[in-house]
Amino acid sequence: MQKIKEKLARNELVRMIGVGRLMQHNFIQILGIQGGFDGVWFDHEHVGFATEQLEIATLAARSVGLENFVRIAPTDYALVTRSIEAGGGGIMAAQVFSAEQAEEIVRWAKFAPRGNRGLNVGGVDGRFASIPAKEFCETSNRNTFVAIQIETKQSVDEVFDIAAIDGVDHLFVGPADLSQSLGVTGEFFHDDCIAAIDRVSEACRQHGKSWGAVTVSPEHADMLYEKGCRLLSPTSDSKLVNSGIAAVKQQFGKLFGE
Repeated sequence: MQKIKEKLARNELVRMIGVGRLMQHNFIQILGIQGGFDGVWFDHEHVGFATEQLEIATLAARSVGLENFVRIAPTDYALVTRSIEAGGGGIMAAQVFSAEQAEEIVRWAKFAPRGNRGLNVGGVDGRFASIPAKEFCETSNRNTFVAIQIETKQSVDEVFDIAAIDGVDHLFVGPADLSQSLGVTGEFFHDDCIAAIDRVSEACRQHGKSWGAVTVSPEHADMLYEKGCRLLSPTSDSKLVNSGIAAVKQQFGKLFGE
């Protein structure tokens, strides 16, 4: 994630795509070959793929110059370290409610003295036991990307405390769950959703953190960007396939009777 962290530090736009349902190495390589995306976030929260699948997916991403991180449920310490050791450049914790919970995620992702991650140099991130332990811990603590999703009413309420946590690199807005938590499901431009986004933006500004979001439309993306969002995820694997099918049907309208 080093290149993406550097781009975000320079306030540059980062374009990511969510992949989970179509966790296949050729598909990931196609994304990189086509260009445009800076990285992939792998959706373990909703799909629950095996460690070997993630190892292959991260390898495919690296082969075409795509950075990656892994979205996980915030409930399993071992999943955090397995995701990083499998080649994930970092983790993004979904469904976080409190600053206390976010602090726990950071401790799980970081070695001492910041955290309590178990030390094992045998994974991809340790270059398969070819890096001295002390150097490995220092490098990992410096480079591992930790993002916290802001998609609940409580996390919005506590967002200034979450953004202030040392080791939280990034906040990521999940607009669908956020709208649901605010009682306006799917109303992404509702005043309450906009107010929540403004609060996230201000918390990140005050504490020098970057923030990102899934975006649902070009208009939504424009609004997010204007408010300071620099990591945008405009589509997912399933949506991309649907868009491709729709484009083919439109291109060959007579063939499909349209």
